Formats: sequence, C-alpha cells, structure tokens
Amino acid sequence: MPSSIATHLLKAAAAKPLFSPRAAQIPALPRPPVARRPPAPASAACRWFRWPSPARGLCSSPHSGPAEGMGSDGTGARRRLPPANGVSKEGAPLPLPQPVPPRLLTLPTVLTIGRVAAVPFLISTFYMEGPWAATATTGIFLAAAITDWLDGYIARKMHLGTPFGAFLDPVADKLMVAATLVLLCTKPLETSLLTNGPWLLTVPSIAIIGREITMSAVREWAASQNTQVLEAVAVNNLGKWKTATQMTALTLLLASRDPSLHVQGALVPPGVALLYASAGLAIWSLVVYIRNIWRILLK
Repeated sequence: MPSSIATHLLKAAAAKPLFSPRAAQIPALPRPPVARRPPAPASAACRWFRWPSPARGLCSSPHSGPAEGMGSDGTGARRRLPPANGVSKEGAPLPLPQPVPPRLLTLPTVLTIGRVAAVPFLISTFYMEGPWAATATTGIFLAAAITDWLDGYIARKMHLGTPFGAFLDPVADKLMVAATLVLLCTKPLETSLLTNGPWLLTVPSIAIIGREITMSAVREWAASQNTQVLEAVAVNNLGKWKTATQMTALTLLLASRDPSLHVQGALVPPGVALLYASAGLAIWSLVVYIRNIWRILLK
C-alpha cells in the first residue's frame, strides 16, 4: 500500500473515531427487577411426573425400593393425595360423613321397659292371697315410681335420651297408673271410709284416666301441627307436681292393704286426699294446655 494512502486513512480515523466518548458516557436504562421464584421442593415437582417404569425415578427417596418413587405407588399409578375442603385432588367430591344413629337400648330406655314389664306382676300379686302379696304389690309400684324419676334424671345428666325412650316413658307411666287405679276400684280396702263411700276412689280414678286419654290425643294432634302448638303441650311444672302427688297417693293406698303394717287405717285418709289432689292437678293442667293451644290458634 502506498504511504500516501495509509497516511490518508490514518488521518480520517483520527478525525472520526469509531466509538465517540459521548456515546460511551450515556448511562444504560435500568432493567426492571425480575422476581425470582423460590425453587420448588422435590416432592412438589414429583407430583407432575408419573414414572412409567418400575426403575427408581429422579424424585424417589434414596431408601425407597425399586418402584417406590414419590410420584408413584409402586405400580406406576399416581398416589392419592389427602383431600382438601371436601374435594379430592382428582376433583371428585368426597362422600359426606353419615351421622351415627343413636343407640336404641340405653340405660333410661331399659328402665322404662322394666316398668312396662312390671305391670303384669303388679296385677298378679294384687289378687294373690298371702301376707307377702300386698307387700310385693306395694314394692313393685314403689320401684316403678322411683325408676320413673331415675330414668329421666339419667337421660338428662348423661345425655342418653332417645326418641324411642321419649315415646315409651309416658306410655309406661300411664299403664302403671291406670292399672293401679282400676285394681283399687275393683277391690277396695274394707275400711269404714271406703265402705260408706265406695265412689270415693271411682271419681278421681275416672278423672285421672280421662285426662290422660284426652292429653294423649291432644299431643298426637299437636305433633301434626307447627312447632308452637307442640311447645304449648310440653310438660310443665304443673304436670310434674301432678305426677308426684299421684304416685304418693297410690303408694299409700297400696300400702294400706298390707296386713303387716299396724297403721293400715291411718294410711287411707291421706291416700284418698292426695288422690283427689292429683285429680285436681290433672284437670287443671289439662285446662292450661288447652288454653295455651287456643291462644296460639287465635293468633
């Protein structure tokens, strides 16, 4: 190359440099920060893979067998993951848990069934002859009266109430009371009070039995109505006082037939008085129930 041409090229390069200093001083635009995702654990990554061969996969545990990768169940099928919010990982809804049905024979229900089974024994011992017959009759009725309170107490305290027990409890009470009243009316005690007035036991017995029949029909009708009507015929304190007075009166009248007691005649007047008191409470409670129902029906 001639020296003149080389000199010319060197002068041109010095006049116009390829990279100007001004261009080098221009700062570069800042790049937006990129959010880096934390590395997923090996178990999460293995959920997306299914190992087709029984050989150990990349994500299998170091101590697993030849076909026990974290993403497989040993046969190439994917493991079922625990459900979340009632839906399985496959998307199928899980079946709802079925409620456990209540037990039929709880302790209060067994006591109630025992009262029903004691009615034939009460009738049998009442007509038997012998010094122990009247004592057995009184003992059976007294045991039934105690279990009537006991089964309700156990059902409330131990939460053992069942619909079957709630149905059977008033039935057992009515059977025991009605049978005792009929027995006392058919074979009254030979005392001066009952001999001169044989109707003294018949009138309150008819009132008590008639009230129970009417109240059973009213409660059955209330069960087919709305909740307010059903709550109007719920057992109240007046009914509890009636039951307590009734059981006490019948126990005294049955005990007055026991020849082993020297106070037979002294037990008859308080027994008859309490029987009339229980009959009055029975009629009063029936009027209260009917009045409550009438107020609801008029609204």
